[in-house]
Amino acid sequence: MKKNGFTTSILHSDRRSPIEHGAVHKPMHPSSEYSYEDARELAAVFQGKAGFTYARQGTPTSTALEAKITGMEGGVASVSFATGMAALSAIFGTLLRSGDHLVSSQFVFGNTTSLLGTMAALGVEVSFVDATDAEQVRAALRPNTRMVFVETIANPGTQVADLSGIGALCKQHNLVYVIDNTLTSPWMFRGIDVGASLVMNSLSKYIGGHGHALGGSVTDTGLYDWSGYAAIHDAYKKGAPTSWGLLQVKKKGLRDMGGTLAAEPAHRIAVGAETLALRMRKHCDNALALARFLQAHEGVSKVYYPGLEEHPQHERAKNLFGGRYGALMGVELVDGIDCFDFLNRLDVVILATHLGDTRTLALPAAHTIYYEMGAERRAQMGIADSFLRISVGIEDEADLLGDFDQALRACLNA
Repeated sequence: MKKNGFTTSILHSDRRSPIEHGAVHKPMHPSSEYSYEDARELAAVFQGKAGFTYARQGTPTSTALEAKITGMEGGVASVSFATGMAALSAIFGTLLRSGDHLVSSQFVFGNTTSLLGTMAALGVEVSFVDATDAEQVRAALRPNTRMVFVETIANPGTQVADLSGIGALCKQHNLVYVIDNTLTSPWMFRGIDVGASLVMNSLSKYIGGHGHALGGSVTDTGLYDWSGYAAIHDAYKKGAPTSWGLLQVKKKGLRDMGGTLAAEPAHRIAVGAETLALRMRKHCDNALALARFLQAHEGVSKVYYPGLEEHPQHERAKNLFGGRYGALMGVELVDGIDCFDFLNRLDVVILATHLGDTRTLALPAAHTIYYEMGAERRAQMGIADSFLRISVGIEDEADLLGDFDQALRACLNA
């Protein structure tokens, strides 16, 4: 059968398998338990046959969403979770053991930094390095290194990791390579193309896209052979070794840890995903226009956005992401403008914490989402006290630029 394009594949994913009454969407299945007429069939599902038993381990609704995510990422299978943080917790908490070593980019989301601190308290050694340079990752490797973790575009400083170089390094040393693809989405970038083992997406962001559902996912690209990975339990060594890692993530992340994605948010995310490509084009176009506008504005001292030629990883981002640069940026205002006063003068832009919404969102990063991190760690990540994080939405461009302009000019003239 002819292979369809990105959006066509998502739109018609549900109806490629039987749905009641000719519906084009998979229905929501809110049931907690699933019954069987034959007790042997129930036992067979518990022992590994495809099927459903208890909703903590998945539902037909979440399974349909997972099929969409797998198709987007070009992987072999996916598992969905209640949030992106639940997905990351499942990866680190089920595949790493006390005494293992993880190398992470130092430019990662604040909550992810906190999670890695929790892993360190449990005995996992963690090294933070500048992942824009694969050689720094190489220099951090130890005999007990098991995994390397990076984000595609860092939140909020927009550093772009050397994704290809790190992929080659992980292949050379047989390391599990985990990529957080949230800020690019699989429309802009696929981890399989740089050798990723596992790809995490926060479905709450661009894939869901409308700020009304939380979710996360882990996709196995099928590139990693788990047969030599010491942390895999014997109970999960079933079928091809390339599937063992995700099976362990699913069983322990859902059954043991309970980070289950419920049917209603799964359905909302699945419907939102249908317009991912359409929304991402507008997100990226708006973000580039806003970045260029702010870069030239007398009220702004610096703009952090990979689409600007002055960005240190501009060429890398251009090559990796197909000439698109995402919709997240950092902004520093000129001395004399109070960041709170500026934010309070915005009208179209919403003051809120989130990313990937259809609406533009802004907040003072050092005073909110990175406050608990402390001044020293913020300095390492390049987050100044005046640093504003902006998640650009899909509003009309003129309205968006006009709102920033009026707020900046009001501050300058105050």
